[in-house]
Amino acid sequence: MNPIRNILRGLAIAATAAALAGCVSLFPKADPVGLYRFGNDPATPVSKGPPGALFGVFKTPTIFTRASAGDRILTFTNGEAAYIGDARWVSPASVLFDEAVSRAFEADPGRARLIGRGEVAKSDLMLRLEVRSFETVYVNGPKTAPEVLVQVRGVLNRSSDRALVGDQVFEARVKASDNRVGPIVQAYDSATGKALGDITAWVSAAGGALPK
Repeated sequence: MNPIRNILRGLAIAATAAALAGCVSLFPKADPVGLYRFGNDPATPVSKGPPGALFGVFKTPTIFTRASAGDRILTFTNGEAAYIGDARWVSPASVLFDEAVSRAFEADPGRARLIGRGEVAKSDLMLRLEVRSFETVYVNGPKTAPEVLVQVRGVLNRSSDRALVGDQVFEARVKASDNRVGPIVQAYDSATGKALGDITAWVSAAGGALPK
């Protein structure tokens, strides 16, 4: 092969590589997106007594409002919706919420035992949860500390005949300590925990009234 051609080819490759390197250096470095989660209280599962004392609760798939079901943190200011920039939930909010529901029932001292989809076990009650609001609300303007609103409708039916046992809306509002993502996420933790605490207590009371 012609040595002059080899030299020219090598120079062309080197020039192309240098040009590409120059192009790559022109792209700005993007700040990493912060990942957060809620409902991660390290609650310890408690003993609910012998199996014969328990009642089973089958939870149907949770219904979640579409705007807040994903991995972005929804906010409202004077009725205008927006998402917090550069901040995401580590998983979709609907997934994190269901994980928090499971942990709440495990840690609740009542006799209710949550039965998952596909699990072979007798259920006495059916629980449907509808998350109507899961959002950050700037009540006093966009530069103030917001409050987190979690509103969940719970519907309980008897498994044997689908008779309605209870239908109730649970709401928790927790004000963040500051207008920063960290305190806002902490408010989501507290509001979710309060709402789920009320729900587990309600389910346990309903199960206690079932005929033995």
